[in-house]
Amino acid sequence: MGLQLHSPAFAPGASVPARYTCDGADVSPPLAWQGEPAGTRSFALIVDDPDAPDPAAPKMTWVHWVLYNLPADSHELAEGASRHLPPHTGEGLNDWQRTGWGGPCPPIGQHRYFFKLYALDTVLPDLGHPSKQRLEQAMHSHVLGEAQLIGVYRRP
Repeated sequence: MGLQLHSPAFAPGASVPARYTCDGADVSPPLAWQGEPAGTRSFALIVDDPDAPDPAAPKMTWVHWVLYNLPADSHELAEGASRHLPPHTGEGLNDWQRTGWGGPCPPIGQHRYFFKLYALDTVLPDLGHPSKQRLEQAMHSHVLGEAQLIGVYRRP
């Protein structure tokens, strides 16, 4: 079955609860995964929104969270994990130009949020606080498996 990613907070394709958005506590949602490929040495996670700023006329992909070097023996991130990451986990910059979780806060319409987990065959070197693009370059040729979870959100 391969690598699978899910959240106990929302079903695939369902609405991300307001608690995890700018309209709530803006804490990262709980995530869990299983089925990593043999040889996995670390995980990376990228959360982004390809519908920014308007899903009717998207112009960019807005990055919400960038993590790398999640330990190979980790299989979950608890709610609010952006404040209590596993040791040695690296954090990249989101599009607010800061580290940590930045929850959904769409200016108009319903947006899709892609939670993308990558199983890597290496522990990446210290990249500092990389952009999504820099992390993707560093991961190139090291991805053993990938899982995706999509949630949606529309502001009240």
